[in-house]
Amino acid sequence: MMERLDTEVAIIGGGIVGASAALFLRRRGVPVVLLDAAACGAKASGVNYGGVRRQGRPPAQMPLTQRAHALWGDLPGLIGIDGEYQRSGHLKLAYTDADLAELERYRASTRGFGMHLQMLDRAALERRFAWLGSNVVGGSFCPDDGHANPRLVSPAFAQAARRAGACVREHTRVDSAAHDGERFVLRAGAALEVRARLLLNCAGAWAGRFAAAFGEPVPETSIHPLMMVTEPLPRFMTASLGVQGGGVYARQVDRGNCVIGGGRGVSVDADLARPGRAQIGTLMAKAAALLPTLRGAHIIRFWSGVEGSMPDHNPVLGPSRTTPGLFHAFGFSGAGFQVGPAAGEVLADLAATGRTAIPIDAFRIDRYAADAHAAADRTELGHGHPLEST
Repeated sequence: MMERLDTEVAIIGGGIVGASAALFLRRRGVPVVLLDAAACGAKASGVNYGGVRRQGRPPAQMPLTQRAHALWGDLPGLIGIDGEYQRSGHLKLAYTDADLAELERYRASTRGFGMHLQMLDRAALERRFAWLGSNVVGGSFCPDDGHANPRLVSPAFAQAARRAGACVREHTRVDSAAHDGERFVLRAGAALEVRARLLLNCAGAWAGRFAAAFGEPVPETSIHPLMMVTEPLPRFMTASLGVQGGGVYARQVDRGNCVIGGGRGVSVDADLARPGRAQIGTLMAKAAALLPTLRGAHIIRFWSGVEGSMPDHNPVLGPSRTTPGLFHAFGFSGAGFQVGPAAGEVLADLAATGRTAIPIDAFRIDRYAADAHAAADRTELGHGHPLEST
């Protein structure tokens, strides 16, 4: 027999965004049912690099990332564990003078948001970060950014929501979502039907399918970060780092393992990705050039995942423009781990009060409306390719 649940808010997706929204709603006493197709926090929220950085985010995200920074500062109070979170500092490096000038322009554009970015020339890098390779000319240092363990943090948000009274259903794939004129109706096969007054679409790389079901197609695509981790090494890195323009990023955990990312994995299907053999050598070479200590170190694991991405690298966050009571939060473009708790809080505020103190107009779902409808029309005519979906 089909199980039927009735609730105030239903959430599709138990990653860090959906789970934190459930937690903040329960803190307000709002009934919540959280549904995830796998284990909560096991998809993009659990396989990412673990960077907890504000530096490098687009200016439109500054208020959101600033709020997230405050929430991360009380992580044990939120989820009951420290999640190996540390404010090690985040160093963004430049290989050329042009890249360094771009970092300086970024610092100027983000003043007033509390990052206190410090510009460092080559001599300053050699004094403070002698473990870097000689191929960088300078960088920008954000002293209070850092990193955490996503495999601990992301599931812990769902666990905290469950302790707070949320009904959390894992391994429950939502097959359909609709509104019957009174309430949202979600069905997971023939086993479960959930009816709710409000619906939060936090389904990550699969959220575009649900948005389209409510007449809001978006150009969301999937990206597959290539990641690797070394054997434990003597501690040498004192900051998490990235590179202007991308290519490689790295951090070292207290156990000595270095977590390194860069390039892309290979899509297996809509749900899975694996490391791409063609890019593994490139990533290893970049890492060894940037961090000479890694030369000769053993890599003990490679992995990838599936993350939702938007063309402008800003998420979709806010109310539906077609369906009252529907709210979206997806497309964080490989950088949603840090802002996840703040995005969840924004959703909880919108669901509970209809308002949020965080400016989110830049993240409206209809900013892509014309392009998305044109893409859909081309697909119907046999041109282009439909969005990946589950």
